[in-house]
Amino acid sequence: MTTSDKTSKSFPWILLLCSSIAFAVLLGLGIWQTQRLFWKEQLIAQIEERVHSAPKPLSDIEAEFAKTGVVDYMPVTLRGTFQHEREQYFFTTFKGASGYAVYTPLILNDGRAVLVNRGFVPYEKQNPATRPQGQIAGEVTVTGLARDPLIAKPSSYLPDNEPAKKLYYWKDWGAMMENSGLAQDHDFVGFFVDADATANAGGLPQGGITILEQPNNHLQYAGTWFGLAAVLLVVTFIYIFRQRRSPDAQ
Repeated sequence: MTTSDKTSKSFPWILLLCSSIAFAVLLGLGIWQTQRLFWKEQLIAQIEERVHSAPKPLSDIEAEFAKTGVVDYMPVTLRGTFQHEREQYFFTTFKGASGYAVYTPLILNDGRAVLVNRGFVPYEKQNPATRPQGQIAGEVTVTGLARDPLIAKPSSYLPDNEPAKKLYYWKDWGAMMENSGLAQDHDFVGFFVDADATANAGGLPQGGITILEQPNNHLQYAGTWFGLAAVLLVVTFIYIFRQRRSPDAQ
């Protein structure tokens, strides 16, 4: 057997191929997380800029929604009359307590309707009869943050919504609109509004519950993938180096 034949048989080509593929995958995951990091940082900066800007009239927010389809976290102010008998409930937690966010149609002066997240109520206060002071009658001014509707159910792990019980586990704008019973007589603005922390009579619902903090662990994830790629590269190099120097490889 020639020296070239020995070298060909002793060199771990399969290991090198598998290691190269794994290295490329790990490197790709690291690059992807780096891109996600930049995206998340831009998103956080955009949210910060928006929530600290002055509230705009609903017409301005609608114009932006018609142009871009994205108005998340834009401050808005609007006037209308709540239809409290048509409120619906989104399961959520607030300050460690479980309960519901109360979504109530607000009939605007022009006859259209907006689904307003008035805020949080604990389980035992879901029934409006337990919080009559907060069921404000007459025309009101609402200031809050515009929220984009979800395109679809965000996770298969979430329970299905129960419109018949007015209960929701994800914010299905279309279902809430139809279930309000107002869709035949009123056009709905195509996004939600989360009311700010202005106190309601009796303290409930408690507004200002919009989650503004955005988790950003992409730097750690990127470091993990790049670190694993580096470890794989070093381990593969050491293994091949030792194989080449072993007596069997001579």
